Order: sequence, then structure tokens, then C-alpha cells
Amino acid sequence: MAMHTNHPVSALPTAPARETTGHLLLRAWCVLLLVLALGGVGLVHALGPAATAVVVAATAVVSAVVWLVVRPPLAVRRLPWIAAGYLAWATASLAWSAWPAASVLTLLLLWITTFQGLFVGAVLTWRDVVRAIASAAKWVVGLSLLFEIAVALIVRGPLLPGFAAPTAGADPVAPWSDGALLTGGRIQGIYGDADLLAAVMLVAIIVFGVRLAAGAPRRALLIVWIAVAGFLFVRAASITAVIAAAFVALVLGTVLVMRTAKRPGERTRWYLLYAAIGLGGAAALWFGRDTIFEMLGRGADLTGREGIWADVLTRADQHPFIGWGFSTPWITTEPLIDGWIVDQGQTVAQAHGMWLDAYLQLGGVGVALLALVYLAYLWRSWFFAVDRPRWDLRADRPHSPLTLLPTLVGALLVAQGLTDSGPLLLWGWMFVVLFGAKIKQTPLVGVGPSEQSISIERGELQRPAL
Repeated sequence: MAMHTNHPVSALPTAPARETTGHLLLRAWCVLLLVLALGGVGLVHALGPAATAVVVAATAVVSAVVWLVVRPPLAVRRLPWIAAGYLAWATASLAWSAWPAASVLTLLLLWITTFQGLFVGAVLTWRDVVRAIASAAKWVVGLSLLFEIAVALIVRGPLLPGFAAPTAGADPVAPWSDGALLTGGRIQGIYGDADLLAAVMLVAIIVFGVRLAAGAPRRALLIVWIAVAGFLFVRAASITAVIAAAFVALVLGTVLVMRTAKRPGERTRWYLLYAAIGLGGAAALWFGRDTIFEMLGRGADLTGREGIWADVLTRADQHPFIGWGFSTPWITTEPLIDGWIVDQGQTVAQAHGMWLDAYLQLGGVGVALLALVYLAYLWRSWFFAVDRPRWDLRADRPHSPLTLLPTLVGALLVAQGLTDSGPLLLWGWMFVVLFGAKIKQTPLVGVGPSEQSISIERGELQRPAL
């Protein structure tokens, strides 16, 4: 006979898991580091090189202290040793550098950027890495939009670095912003460069899209952020970024198609098809560049880049094996750089080509090491995105949208590196190190000692009994 009871048969309700205060602070610190990487050029324009160098050095000290306190799990043999080889060769170039002071300064920046990339990847899980990059992207998107609005409404004209107004009647050579948001011209955001703005906005669109596909909360707000980043991307009017966006879209389509393959041999035909599409598109772009760039309002020489490439190649061929010495970016006050290549009245600070810049600075050896870095990164990130997560006999686990981020960012960096040296420093190099090391340390999202130990700090898992 059934009897009524007031005693529940289910477990008592418990409070939802909460992140510890320490982990919240740790993630906030990583967001700050990513903001500095994504928007560091804007900080230079705002505070100047000296103050920015102090800030960057201070963040490195803080991150080192935090690393010693947190002591995240780290497999030394799974560190990005190929990237370490590139760093070692760049450091060795001090022995023959034609600009030793510039080499010391830029090498410090390179080592700090590398360390910060390793730090972020070591102390955060995959989900937190994507979340932190998205938060940092929101900051740079919002700051760029607010900056352009302020210049357009308050300054109503060009603004120089350091928040200085140009001299009356003078045409500013290198304005921080032209104040063109309301007049229809190209905008530069906090970067003072439309190409840099467009590249970062493309990163923002990618990471926001990944978060959206992963089912992140506040989806309507994410769509608004994508719209704002897309608006800034369009207004930057960067041909380099448009080509990069097309390449990213091609890679995304390829990954999604590869994920549908049921048998190993099924991928081969898709590889051949997309390789043919990619090579055909590249050939059409190169041979039809006169018509295409004319339609887009750009010169067929990629806005003077072919002339810059010729000058850089002439100098680089003088030291073809070891190069002239590391300096990324170029320090324009150096005698061998100052006035060497002048564009629109200003000394050029890069070769406008990642591989050519590496050839100039580190010679053929440096180019080979850099090629190995990118080959290893693209190889791992590709299969990280394409292969199903598997650590046992089960082969039907769903793909995670988070695994798309490294390979899409890699596609962006490869395309950008053809006409820009940005992938060699700041967020470009940081993402290569961060994602490359993270994939080696944790090849499965949410699986492994490092992911689980950090998840305990987040409150997602219970700490095991001792």
C-alpha cells in the first residue's frame, strides 16, 4: 500500500559552482595582458614609447610572480621548442647586429611577448582562453569606436599622438586619427593605422563568432559586438584585411567540410578540391591585381609596397645567411633606418612582409626557422580543429567550436604576413606562442591534468579528497 511521506527522495539542492576570487582575478589579469597585446600600438600613441616600455616590463614582472605563486601544471617537453629556436637565433644576432641598441630593445619586447603567451596558456583553460580573448577584443573594439567618435565630435580634425593637435595650417604627416568617422574616409581607431585596425577587428569577429557557436550567454549582445567590429572593419577599408577575411572564410569552410568526413580517405578529395580553389584564387588575384585593386580604389603595387620590397630585398641580399640583426619593428632613429625608405614623408618601420622582414633581419636561417614555427603551428591547429576529440574507443564525440579559433587565427596571420610584418610582434606572435603551446600541452578541450586542475579553481570540479 502506497504511503505519503514528507521526506524527499532526491538529493538536497546545492548552490551552483562558483569561480574562486583568485581565479577571477587571474583571468582579469590575463584579459589585461591580451588588451595590451591587441592594442599595444594605441598605448604607444597615448603614452609614448618610454612609458609603454615601463608598463610592458612591469606586466612581465607581475606575470612572473603570479606564475611562481600559481605554479600551473607544465610539461617541459611539450613547450614550443621550435619557436624557442627562432628566439635563440634572434638573440644570437646581437653578435653581428648592425643596430645593436635596436636589437636589445626589440628582443626584450619579443621575449616578454613570448613569456606572456606561455603564461596565459598555462594558467587558463581552453574555455577561459577564448573567453579572455573575447573580453580583450571587446575592450579594443569599444575603445576604437569611442576614440573615433570623440575625435570626430570634439577635435573635428586630425589628432596627433600624445593627444596633440596639429599646427595650424600644417598637414600632419602621421596623425593618430584623421577624424574621418563622420566624413566617410578611412578610420584608424586607437592604432593610427587602418590596416592594423582592420586586422584586429577581424580577430574580434572570429572570436565573437566562436563564442556564439559555443553557446555563450548573452548571445544578442555578442551579435551587437560582431556588428560593431564589422562596422570598424569596413570603415578601415584595408585590402590586406579583406583578402585575409576571404582566406579565413575559405579555411573555415574547409574545416567544416572536413569534419563531415566519415572515412580517412574521404578527406583527400576535399583537400585536393580546396587546394585547387585556393591556388586558383591566388593566381587570379595576382594576375588580375590591376583590375581588382583598381575596382577597390588601390594601386596595383599594393599602395607602394612593391617599391618597399625591392629596397628591402636589395639590402637583405648583402647578408643572405645571417641577416643584419634582429629589430622588429624597425627603430626609425637608427642611422641605417632613418631616411632609408620614406613613404608619404615618414620613415618606414617595417618591410610590409613578414618573410622579407625575417630575411632582412635574420637571413635565410631566420626564414627557415620562422617557416618551421608556422608549419608546426598550422599543422597542429589544423588537426586540432578537424579531428574529433578522442582519448578512448568512443569515436562519436561532437567537435567543439572552440577548436576553430587557433586555425582561423593562423589563416589570418598567414594572409596578413604576405603584405605586413605584424605577425612577427605583439598579438600576432603572442597568439602563435599561446595557441601553439596550449595545443601541445592540452590537445583536448577540457581533458587533461592542466584543464582539470584549473577547473577545480573555477569551481567546476570538486577537489579530490586527500
